[in-house]
Amino acid sequence: MTRRRLRFALPLSLACLLLAGGSAPAHEFALESVITGFVKIESTRADVVLRMPLHLLKSASFPAVGREIDLAKAGPPVQRALTAVGREITIRENGRALVPSGGEARLSVPSDRSFGRYEDAVAHIASPAPPGSVIYLDQGYLDLHLTYPISSPMSPFTIRTAIAPEFKDSLKLALRYMPLSGDARSMVITSRSGEVSLNPTWYRAAVGFVALGVAHIVGGIDHLLFLLCLIIPVRGLIDVLKIVTTFTVAHSITLGASAYDLAPSGAWFPPFVETVIAASIVYMALGNILGSHPGQRWLVTALFGLVHGFGFAYGLRESLQFAGDHLLVSLLSFNIGIEIGQILVLAVMLPILALLLRSVLVGRIGIVVLSALVAHVGWHWMLERGDVLWKVAWPRPDQTDLAILARWGAALILLAAVARFIAARRRVSDGLAMNASARDETSRTQRGDGGPSPTLDHREASASRDDTGTLDTARRDRIGMGT
Repeated sequence: MTRRRLRFALPLSLACLLLAGGSAPAHEFALESVITGFVKIESTRADVVLRMPLHLLKSASFPAVGREIDLAKAGPPVQRALTAVGREITIRENGRALVPSGGEARLSVPSDRSFGRYEDAVAHIASPAPPGSVIYLDQGYLDLHLTYPISSPMSPFTIRTAIAPEFKDSLKLALRYMPLSGDARSMVITSRSGEVSLNPTWYRAAVGFVALGVAHIVGGIDHLLFLLCLIIPVRGLIDVLKIVTTFTVAHSITLGASAYDLAPSGAWFPPFVETVIAASIVYMALGNILGSHPGQRWLVTALFGLVHGFGFAYGLRESLQFAGDHLLVSLLSFNIGIEIGQILVLAVMLPILALLLRSVLVGRIGIVVLSALVAHVGWHWMLERGDVLWKVAWPRPDQTDLAILARWGAALILLAAVARFIAARRRVSDGLAMNASARDETSRTQRGDGGPSPTLDHREASASRDDTGTLDTARRDRIGMGT
């Protein structure tokens, strides 16, 4: 039986150790190549204005003299590039693909700053390059303006880019969407973003953010390992639900706060959160090994849940650009998606964990082995992320930062007070329950329901003494007659 357990435990251990060789995905946002532009909706048309780095257009084969583009002969390649971009950028109205009715383009020097405003960009594209302009291969821009006829400015619009798909997420399309009425907003998409709604309805935003929440928790290995640490020593579905609910409520608080810009800002904060998340895994795993007090587990879960909420916020922050005017709906939907993902993970994780602890790693040794493996992985992550945090320049806090820290300090104090109150109430409730149980036991004893009856014992003892006395009298009589 021991060999069978070892045969199952060894692959499990190796799989967990292999996780330590890589890092849990952090919430990074690196820009390598960027296409900037505008999408402006008018009464009868949609205008798409883009600025593309020339290194993305090597297939256009611009004529050159040495490293310098021959602007006098660059007209045909510019028109070919304009036509190609018109095919690779897809604008849809009510699900119908729009066809550009016109367009113009020109080459620009790297120092040009006309794309700061939509009006300046349009005017710049409409004007020819100044005489004597020098633009080198791979060092300038192609600026273009495409016009699409539309049926109504109130229609739902979507956009999709297929420009240079081989760059994947390294090529960003940074857009400024400008509706006919309402506020403009910015978004960044890639060729892997698929079809993105420019003005989503609330239900489309809700569906998209629920799916995003599910994908974020399922793909977040560090969050999943923390969830595993929470449930390894817990027995009973009700206890699991209590722990997971505590974690859910806690991370929902900081997730919502981050969405409304109430979290600390600065380059130091993301690596700080990632490091604390890794430390939370190590702490909970060591608690499982050492056998921490169950009554304190939910409080520690709540505190670390606040930190994990900031981690969830990084996965949400980049996507809030797609929420349109439905920030609150998108936030709630993302949180619902996280909870759905947690339920799906638990539905798979709990039966497997129960099987391991009952048939492979039985008893206390199973909890220790699994927790030690998780602690090993979390320790490596903590060191790697701590090294990144150590190299970040810590800014001097200004008045705004101090105000944010003061609010979060007050919130933590309030949370600690509420936790202490709940713990005191639980201790009082447990004490009252024990006193009531003791009183019930005493009452049963007095009624003769819970133990031997004193009256019955007295009668049995009296009968025994009577029987003994009768026997002693008969014995003395026989002795006297014999005498």
